[in-house]
Amino acid sequence: MLRKLRTVIYHVNDLQKAKAWYTKVTGVQPYFDESYYVGFSIYGCELGLDPVMDEVKGGTQSVAYWLVDNIEECVKNFLAENAKIIVPVTDVGAGVKVATIGDPFGNCIGLIEEKTGS
Repeated sequence: MLRKLRTVIYHVNDLQKAKAWYTKVTGVQPYFDESYYVGFSIYGCELGLDPVMDEVKGGTQSVAYWLVDNIEECVKNFLAENAKIIVPVTDVGAGVKVATIGDPFGNCIGLIEEKTGS
């Protein structure tokens, strides 16, 4: 069901400072730079900076996202195994849907479905 590790997103309270810091430490310029998200492409994986802190609690500032073929089906399978929804399936545009699931051990598991290829 999980195809490959695709994206790690770090939630940050100051997007501009975080963008400057990650640009400096990675040596990579962002390929996507908007007020709601900054994305770096690093050797085939995405490092994302997300300024939305609404759902963020201690321990959930960073989430690794696993690429899946069908996010709704994947969420159902996780829920059947005592996982819980942290962030429900959300269409973020451009054929991409994301969700965050909590495992029974306190970990966050990010899921990402891309209908635009990969």
